[in-house]
Amino acid sequence: MRAFLYILTSLMVIGLAFWAYRENYATQQALGDADRLHSDIREAHARLAVLRAEWAFQNRPERLSDLAVINFDRLNLLPLHPDQFGNVDEIAFPPPPPLAITGGIDVSTMDAPATEEDPL
Repeated sequence: MRAFLYILTSLMVIGLAFWAYRENYATQQALGDADRLHSDIREAHARLAVLRAEWAFQNRPERLSDLAVINFDRLNLLPLHPDQFGNVDEIAFPPPPPLAITGGIDVSTMDAPATEEDPL
């Protein structure tokens, strides 16, 4: 009986060692994946910062006004002035469409509800 317990204990230790070995490699794989994701996120943030800087550089007001002057004949662009804008209350919105009532209710044959005095 003692030999059986030794063999069973040895098999359990071997099984636990195999499980710990697999878990260690699975953990290392997950940590590597997380590191790659963090690296990808850092690279994406760096690209985004560059793109935002390029966008700000390309949309400088003086550059856009120069482009509007250069391409006036081809695009018929005019410079914007503050007096070209209006207020929302100056916009003539169309009136809402009338509600269509379909299927009227004949109330002439209905009994009036009995009125009781309010106990309050």
